[in-house]
Amino acid sequence: MLSARTILAKSASSIGRSRLITASVTGKQQQQSRKLHQKITRSIGASIHSVRAPVAASGQFVGRRSFSGARVHLEEAKPPVGDAVAFASELARTGAKLDVKKVLVVGSGGLSIGQAGEFDYSGSQAIKALKESNIETVLVNPNIATVQTSHELADHVYFSPVTPQYLAQIIERERPDGIMLAFGGQTALNCGVQLNKMGVLDKFNVRVLGTSVRTLELSEDRDLFASALKDIGIPVAHSVAVDTVEDALKAAEEIGYPVIVRSAYALGGLGSGFAGSAAELAALGSQSLALCPQILVEKSMRGWKEVEYEVVRDAQDNCVTVCNMENFDPLGVHTGDSIVVAPSQTLSDEEYHMLRTAAIKIVRHMGVVGECNVQYALNPHSLEYCVIEMNARLSRSSALASKATGYPLAFVAAKIGLGWTLPELQNSVTTTTTACFEPSLDYVVTKIPRWDLAKFNHVSRDIGSCMKSVGEVMAIGRTFEESLQKAIRSVDPSFAGFAPLPGVTPRDDKELEEMLRSPTDRRLFYLAYAMIERGFSVDRLHEITAIDRWFLYKLENICEVHRALRDPHQTLQNLTRAQLETAKRTGFSDAQIAKLLSNGVSEDSVRAARASFGLRPFVKRIDTLAGEFPAPTNYLYTTYNAATDDVSFGERGTMVLGSGVYRIGSSVEFDWCGVSAIRALRQLGHKTIMVNYNPETVSTDFDECDRLYFDELSYERVRDIYELEQSSGVIVSVGGQLPQNIALRLHNNDVRVLGTSPEMIDAAEDRHRFSQILDRIGVDQPAWKELVSVEDAESFADSVGYPVLIRPSYVLSGAAMNVAYDRHMLREHLGLAAAVSPEHPVVVTKFIRGARELDIDAVAHNGELIVHAVCEHVEDAGVHSGDASLILPPANLPQDVMDRVREIGCKVAKAFEISGPFNMQIIMQHAEGEILLKVIECNLRASRSFPFVSKVTDTNFVDAATRAIVGEGVPKPQDLMQTGKKWPYTAIKVPQFSWTRLAGADPFLGVEMSSTGEVACFGKTPEEAYLVSLLSTNGFRLPTPGKSIYIGVDDLTDPRIAQKVASHFASAGYPILTDCESTRDIIKGVESRVVKLDYASRHALRDAVFDNKIDLVVNLAKRRPDGKHDSNYNMRRMAVDFAIPLVNDQRCAEMLVDALDALPSGTSTALYGSQALNIETPVAVKTWREYLEMRNVD
Repeated sequence: MLSARTILAKSASSIGRSRLITASVTGKQQQQSRKLHQKITRSIGASIHSVRAPVAASGQFVGRRSFSGARVHLEEAKPPVGDAVAFASELARTGAKLDVKKVLVVGSGGLSIGQAGEFDYSGSQAIKALKESNIETVLVNPNIATVQTSHELADHVYFSPVTPQYLAQIIERERPDGIMLAFGGQTALNCGVQLNKMGVLDKFNVRVLGTSVRTLELSEDRDLFASALKDIGIPVAHSVAVDTVEDALKAAEEIGYPVIVRSAYALGGLGSGFAGSAAELAALGSQSLALCPQILVEKSMRGWKEVEYEVVRDAQDNCVTVCNMENFDPLGVHTGDSIVVAPSQTLSDEEYHMLRTAAIKIVRHMGVVGECNVQYALNPHSLEYCVIEMNARLSRSSALASKATGYPLAFVAAKIGLGWTLPELQNSVTTTTTACFEPSLDYVVTKIPRWDLAKFNHVSRDIGSCMKSVGEVMAIGRTFEESLQKAIRSVDPSFAGFAPLPGVTPRDDKELEEMLRSPTDRRLFYLAYAMIERGFSVDRLHEITAIDRWFLYKLENICEVHRALRDPHQTLQNLTRAQLETAKRTGFSDAQIAKLLSNGVSEDSVRAARASFGLRPFVKRIDTLAGEFPAPTNYLYTTYNAATDDVSFGERGTMVLGSGVYRIGSSVEFDWCGVSAIRALRQLGHKTIMVNYNPETVSTDFDECDRLYFDELSYERVRDIYELEQSSGVIVSVGGQLPQNIALRLHNNDVRVLGTSPEMIDAAEDRHRFSQILDRIGVDQPAWKELVSVEDAESFADSVGYPVLIRPSYVLSGAAMNVAYDRHMLREHLGLAAAVSPEHPVVVTKFIRGARELDIDAVAHNGELIVHAVCEHVEDAGVHSGDASLILPPANLPQDVMDRVREIGCKVAKAFEISGPFNMQIIMQHAEGEILLKVIECNLRASRSFPFVSKVTDTNFVDAATRAIVGEGVPKPQDLMQTGKKWPYTAIKVPQFSWTRLAGADPFLGVEMSSTGEVACFGKTPEEAYLVSLLSTNGFRLPTPGKSIYIGVDDLTDPRIAQKVASHFASAGYPILTDCESTRDIIKGVESRVVKLDYASRHALRDAVFDNKIDLVVNLAKRRPDGKHDSNYNMRRMAVDFAIPLVNDQRCAEMLVDALDALPSGTSTALYGSQALNIETPVAVKTWREYLEMRNVD
């Protein structure tokens, strides 16, 4: 067994090397920045006599931004009158240097793979910067779940599609002086380029603030970008820009295989990939050109290092590099799907400065004004490098860099867009330096992506140049080992750390080598298996994976501690303090240590042993000045590689647990809930503590809370922080399921959990106890039974009648949840659920066909209902509520049903003694003239629809819930739904999917959630609201006149709806195509033509789609196919792969044609059939406030 002394020596050596590399990399830039800072201080200080600087009052807060959460940390002494930083900050607050009074900020729309919550964070920062400068702000973003679309930020909010045509309407209406395109991802950037081409910006004298449209075009057009870099001698990969498959094949012949295909004007590597032959390139090129107008065929540099620099430049040519980051994975994996480390750890001083100099040279040559990132491929065996791409806007990496360094990139970029220069701006995180001071880190940051590929059938787990991850985590430590292990656990609570994962076990070394060679979402765990279980050496692994040896040696350090703890003779009783401290410094959790020790101890036993040794984590500040200047920031993390705390304790703040990593089922809506809770607590006078580790969030913005812990949301870490801070209590009900999962354990270990009792939360989570309580209070529920054999399942299904819902309780992802319509499907789906046994029971529930689902979001205090909202689903029951379209107020519910729903809410609130938020799903079934209501689920926490109902009703449900949780300022009960029928508007929330990113995934709606985001829009009628919401999703548009509608059905499709949809489009002048004769027979009476597509040949399929002018696919099949041979699966997949709008639910299809029928004719530029209807902007725009004010008009 390796001795503790040896392990500690190795750990100390690695820490020293990490710090040495960081110091050598950043030493020169620190010196340059320090001189620049002194020069600025002297020059600005000399002018203070002529321009009077405001003097800070005693005890003034230095969180200078006047927003909820801005008053963050108290300045210990007032700054001197000659403080250049304070003067510069005060100067920049007075307004804009440019003559702008009103600015339009373009949002990114619904969250999708490649464009997620990072743009809520950056957009919110931009609006804060604009408001601080007293500029009127207009925001366009249909993503109703975001923080930026709250009342507190923008002056005018439009929940409208982010398209050039809708933005043109809003510009004409609002007449802004300027527009910001850098804070809404690729969507906003593309819109800006189009608005410029349309002449809209010139016509209305709208100035693009920050980087010019010409620069955006140069950076996005692959050919122009490559030419621009060649002009200044910056190397780029040998590449050719093409717009046809034939030209792509010619280019590849010239360049030589293998090649990589990159798409222009695309996000997250959409449409990109590697091709090793002409056949592979033809298939890839066909799909890529269906998604974007231009592709770049480029020489592959797979295996090189990938490095990224975040750069900021102002209009006066001041330029700094804020952060450099290095991918753990070599080139070949999209940076969004790679593990990323900041600052870079394996670059030499020469390599670092070579790439830094090149980045600055590129940014200056391209004329960027604001923030951008430059990505490089670096040959690991020489100084040869190539530029991969440049994003002349805020990006996913920008959010990571901002949180990793404590440099408010988006805030600074927005100020630069207003004309301010870097020397004139204060870094509002450190409060002691100007924005031209480059950060220097004394810690290591690791980002790991989160994938949800297990949720989808037919999806490859391979990761490559096209991004597939749905979220990411960021961890901070004093060593790479500590940072990495914290990050791994943050991705999923079931991951112990860097260790083999159960179920990830190859058959032999040959299979193991293949799994290591071909990157997948599980490669990190195959690495752990190879090192710990198979003894693969660092050199062998480097040869297979091309991962830098430095990273592999760090992993080996973790493995050595792992083996030492796993030694058969190692028990908790003979574990020394030195051994335990080594394990903690290497990033091992208490639970991880307990699992490895031979005598099977509990996590709490390890915690007790740790406490007996006096071992606890220390709290450190994000000190981006590396100790050179004081950094009174509230941005904190914990580490065992320290000897002192950077902060004092005793404020007894209230802890709010965030939502953690974004994943399918838990996304930006829970960040809105967390931020709303923090703001409510601050309004009540509470000191606040936020715990979260997601760099894409607003809740991890430094100015939202009193103390921000960027750390794990585990039982161990939450309890550590609770005890250190002597917290007054913990709120677990606004961060989704993750905090709820540890609530009972915290409660049982003397942590004060505020609000609803964790024992009641546990009762609602337990199917048996929940059912018993519903029976006791007289609330109906569908028949269900927990079964332990296939025969029992068949017997139960026969007794209640098919269809039935199968819910394997032990499958965390729920990937095996399915509806069975007959005995054959039941056996098939139980097979997907693996072995049914007493250890792995399956819950089988009667599935009610043709019923509708209702969502009730509510808040209660001491068991009394305070406020509630009822949403009606458009789709039939059987579609997951997260994938359903929600109508508020309900369009089709009689008042007596609304009253009964409220009564159920009151009963549940009382029975579970709820104080705080809760959500229920209720089935509404029509049976023999009677409406039956059955509760199918209840969560005693905020739900993903809380932002939606709050903004539609103009009542912040989380604010009310927070007051109920702490028992202060609790609002009086009110029935918002009583007047809902009289509201002059309706809002509808629709899902945003990312099918295009997930090659092979079936775009099918079922009981398992698949959407990655949501949008919601208002309208005067439900039909109007639904149409504009649908147009707000990425990828949907109305079909072009004269093009065809392709229709598919199955035996469960309602023939009436199929006929109605076909008849509508046919009468509007669209040719109707069907996939087979039986579909044509179902839509009898409508002229149609059968077109059978060859799905086996991608090239032939593309030609057929083009020749038949297919511009909308309507697939109304309701059976989930059992394989890729199914024609309905292939039809849906074809639509997604060739960027053809898809309608895949019969109720949604009916709602769409009803919406189109309901629209009045009007003057337009494009005809929809015989109507003079603008197919791009069919509904006029109104602000959110205008809709709300309609309720006040008689």
